[in-house]
Amino acid sequence: MPITVRVREACRLSGIGRSKLYELIAAGEIEIIKVGTITLVPMVSLTKFLQRRAGCTRSASASD
Repeated sequence: MPITVRVREACRLSGIGRSKLYELIAAGEIEIIKVGTITLVPMVSLTKFLQRRAGCTRSASASD
């Protein structure tokens, strides 16, 4: 498993669209690393975001 991936790969791996991913980055939900003009997404940041969202989904369905 790579430590970082480019935005296109982060979208493919997570199923999140490119525009939405950039919105999440701007909101501080997903961290990035800039190397020159390249934007890298740390896999740990992407994984933590998805785990937080999965936790929210489970909590919401448990209260129904």
